[in-house]
Amino acid sequence: MKRDLIKLSDYSGAEIVSLIDSAGLLKKQKGKLRADLKGKTVALVFQKPSNRTRVSFEVGVYELGGHCLYLGPEEINLGKRESTYDVAKTLSRYVHCIVARVFDSKDIFELAQHADVPVINALCDLYHPCQALADIQTIREKMGSFKGLTLAYVGDGNNVFHSLMIACAKVGINVRFAGPKGYDPNYEIVQDAKDSAKKNRCTIELGRNPQQAVKGADIIYSDVWVSMGQEKEKAKRIKEFKGYQVNKDLVKAAHKDYIFMHCLPAHRGLEVTADIIDGEHSVVFDQAENRLHAQKAVLLKLLA
Repeated sequence: MKRDLIKLSDYSGAEIVSLIDSAGLLKKQKGKLRADLKGKTVALVFQKPSNRTRVSFEVGVYELGGHCLYLGPEEINLGKRESTYDVAKTLSRYVHCIVARVFDSKDIFELAQHADVPVINALCDLYHPCQALADIQTIREKMGSFKGLTLAYVGDGNNVFHSLMIACAKVGINVRFAGPKGYDPNYEIVQDAKDSAKKNRCTIELGRNPQQAVKGADIIYSDVWVSMGQEKEKAKRIKEFKGYQVNKDLVKAAHKDYIFMHCLPAHRGLEVTADIIDGEHSVVFDQAENRLHAQKAVLLKLLA
């Protein structure tokens, strides 16, 4: 029976840890060519432009011995040029896996429902599981374990936060969210994550005060205030997120050995100042690298 990676709530904490264990081993073999996916083709169906996601998947598939086929919005426009059902059924006859980066989560769920091959969510409006796996891998590399850690997320309760919150809840990391009114995370996703957190003896707290969220935190996480497709809201968002910038004054409240995380791309001077994202506590490029290794681990689990 085929398995997908659409959202991390479908995976147990043990499975998530197993994936990052595999990612760690793959990282030690960085650059080594393998033959696990020899003769297999992975289709990248992307509605959005991408740097890290596209490159890391293409390189990862190559290093595992497979072939990657990029299909941008010009080739496939899900639900417009061709129905998502037809795309799922057709591609299933040609390829061994579909990696999709879409605007609307209904497209990724529909692809997974109808495809006869594994589907990997490379980003939708609700989830970004591949990013969260790389984040969890980075946290363990830097901190040694998950036990007793607190992550403070300052900003928008978006797809990145949803997946990160779920991953943290599954492995036992406390999460504190601080964002302005009107930008809270999805209620149902929060409740789902809280159920996991309770089982794993950690907590999820939502609030408005960034100083309170960051106090004593081991990890500070930020993301852009204006995501792709939200450009028309830029002026409004910048005004409403005022006070949620991660800067030298805010981080004073954190643990002295905190790490700063950001999924990139970043807007220096908006959600984070340059001295923080380019400073000694920042691990943003370790996160970016770990996208490669975490995704290779996922590909091996679903295809090898």
